[in-house]
Amino acid sequence: MKYVLFIVGDESSWAETGPEERKAVYEKWGAYDRFLRERGAALAGNELAHSSTATTVRKDGGRILITDGPYAETVEQISGYVVVEARDLEEAVELATAMPSDVEIRPVPAEEAS
Repeated sequence: MKYVLFIVGDESSWAETGPEERKAVYEKWGAYDRFLRERGAALAGNELAHSSTATTVRKDGGRILITDGPYAETVEQISGYVVVEARDLEEAVELATAMPSDVEIRPVPAEEAS
């Protein structure tokens, strides 16, 4: 089954991170990527641009409302994602605990047979 692991964190702390610290963070992510590939679990993933670059489209009674910024104003934002293949939620949690950040896990519903 496919799961999306949403990378969650405080974007303001990243903006304050110096070059050496950023390098160390990217090294941890490189190790995590290798871990997933070695297990055959990696399907896709990427870092996302800052939430301030988001555009939100809402539908309200037939009207389309387009606003700048993320859907929800929160301290923590989704800063990236990883799509993995896992047997079940237990294995997805195992993969997520190796990630160097906080994570939200969501299953991707299997396509229904036609």
